[in-house]
Amino acid sequence: MTRPKWLLLLVVPVLANGLVFAATGMAVSSDTSRTLASPESFAAITDPVQRSAAYFTELGKVLESPRCLNCHPAGNRPSQGDMMRPHEPPVFRGPDGMGLVSMRCNTCHQGANFDQGRIPGHPAWHLAPLEMGWQGKTLSEICQQIKDPARNGGRTPEDLIDHIGADTLVGWAWHPGVGRTPAPGTQKEAGALVAAWVKSGAACP
Repeated sequence: MTRPKWLLLLVVPVLANGLVFAATGMAVSSDTSRTLASPESFAAITDPVQRSAAYFTELGKVLESPRCLNCHPAGNRPSQGDMMRPHEPPVFRGPDGMGLVSMRCNTCHQGANFDQGRIPGHPAWHLAPLEMGWQGKTLSEICQQIKDPARNGGRTPEDLIDHIGADTLVGWAWHPGVGRTPAPGTQKEAGALVAAWVKSGAACP
């Protein structure tokens, strides 16, 4: 795909920034062993409430990964990379979560990952709503928030099964492109954990 010339002005600093991180020993982790346990793995927990909370704790490996946290900031500016540094260039949420008029998300983030420039992409690239920001929160706080329709985009617990297990923007977290560590496990495995958590009463750790 041909990229507009103006995008090169943004790509060069991004490439340079990646080289700086590699040179300082802050390169992205190459660990590929991170997995998610299946719901069946928790069968030995006889207390149903504790087992339900255990499902969410395992799901927390995804929710607390940089792939989720970067787009669920506590404020109006996203972070980026495995180091979760402030987004550069400095961009802000805007009224619809897709940036300000002067710098829209799709100015750089196009329909697919642009690996040559280390720029992630998806057709619906945007920040999560402000009420869904959970950077800096405990897993228990995230759990309470994620099942509260007033703070999760109006979703029921059942809606979360499809949102986390099938939404393609969420699915990007497992296919983030070069220079970024994927979320643990797979989207299908995460969806199975959400389903087990919801069906067991959606208890929080």
